[in-house]
Amino acid sequence: MEGELIDLYSDYLLCSSRQTTATGLSKLTGELVSHDRITRLLSGETMDSKTLWLKVKKLVRIHENDKACLIFDDTIIEKQYMDENDIVCWHWDHQDGRNVKGINLLTAFYTAVNKEAAIRIPLGYEIIAKTERYFDEKEEKEKRRSPKTKNELMQEMINAQITNRVKFRYILADSWFSSNENMKFINKRRKAFIFELKENRLVADSEQDKKGDRFERLDQKKLGKKPTMVWLKDLSMPVMLYKQVFINKDGSDGTRYLVTNDSAMTKGQFETLYKRRWGVEEYHKSLKQNASIGSSPAHTERTQSNHIFSAIYAYIKLEKIKLERKVNHFALKLLIYTESLKTAMALIPGYVC
Repeated sequence: MEGELIDLYSDYLLCSSRQTTATGLSKLTGELVSHDRITRLLSGETMDSKTLWLKVKKLVRIHENDKACLIFDDTIIEKQYMDENDIVCWHWDHQDGRNVKGINLLTAFYTAVNKEAAIRIPLGYEIIAKTERYFDEKEEKEKRRSPKTKNELMQEMINAQITNRVKFRYILADSWFSSNENMKFINKRRKAFIFELKENRLVADSEQDKKGDRFERLDQKKLGKKPTMVWLKDLSMPVMLYKQVFINKDGSDGTRYLVTNDSAMTKGQFETLYKRRWGVEEYHKSLKQNASIGSSPAHTERTQSNHIFSAIYAYIKLEKIKLERKVNHFALKLLIYTESLKTAMALIPGYVC
């Protein structure tokens, strides 16, 4: 029965366009499902990454392949007016360059492309819990922090997918995750990383230059149009570096520095594979706009955590329908909204469709 209820609640999240509550869902069912039952579901046993794997395992086994990508990125679900706790707190948004109050979600996102379809689903996730308090002497105030860094959580999530025997070759992430430790960790597990580097990273042209401490900043280094082998400061192994030049939406020139431990990677592979990273951005957008991830007014950590799981599960449902109907998530959400409007208008006396 609990499985049926989580299915009902996740369907409710797909249909809703406003705040989602236990009372709201109960009313939609004509109170056939009580408010208390839904509340017990959300405040009951915590649903997490292990629960998610059970939901997606069958789908992964159908579509997985040895050239698939595992992508890591995080997003913040803003909760500006909610009381602060260990998961609803202040986080640094490295994309917008500001502190944001909300829930920080880190995801291991899987993309596998084959002739039939391209699947894009989360395999695991972590809600960043800042359970430790410390005193910031510089700002002279108490702050919160997580006992584990995002890089440590990322490594645990990689190990989890290897343990689950998920087929994948590449691990993609932006510069936030491009530490030397992560590169060594991934290389040791015989996977290939493609990371973006910040422009101030130091590189040497040869092992001799590395030993002689002759390094240059990336943004001051002359690079050709093809990938080249370099040595990063404090990294023992060489990597392939590629400077990607592109046009931004506003027409301005953009530059991206990409590195990999795959010495055979070509310019085309760099660009094609790293482009898949943008799938996780679409996932974040779909969670917020189509799966109601930020719409729960629940105040406890348990209920908010289980609501987030339900929204991720709702996203997976959309992905399954997308694979069947070849229609994207946003078109599916519009279809749901349109059909609900038709149903509502049909109840108006004298209305003729």
